[in-house]
Amino acid sequence: MASGGKILWKMRPMAERIATYREFWPFYLQEHAQPGTRTIHFIGTGLAIAAILVGILSGNGWFFLLAVFAGYGPAWVAHTFVEHNRPLTFWYPLWSLYSDFRMTWVWLTGRLGGELAKAGVEPR
Repeated sequence: MASGGKILWKMRPMAERIATYREFWPFYLQEHAQPGTRTIHFIGTGLAIAAILVGILSGNGWFFLLAVFAGYGPAWVAHTFVEHNRPLTFWYPLWSLYSDFRMTWVWLTGRLGGELAKAGVEPR
């Protein structure tokens, strides 16, 4: 994708497919190196969780559809305009979804800095 001659997503070669989740997690964190990307992800994940809870409590199934857009929409915007890479959802949909929740959890529990350091992500 390009906008005014600027490449919005860095393309990753898919010949080097990641085989295990243990390998995927550090890669996922590297693809979320910018604090702005992570912040937007946290907002989207929070909105998705809220929509799911409202859907359960109200019995209105439309909130589950809203949860999909609330979770993925902000994340894809962040990858396009902040991180400038392609969301991992396109190649690793389940690991990526799980990692969104995992990253939010380790952030909420104060362990994200350590996980980023282990993945080789420089503090910003």
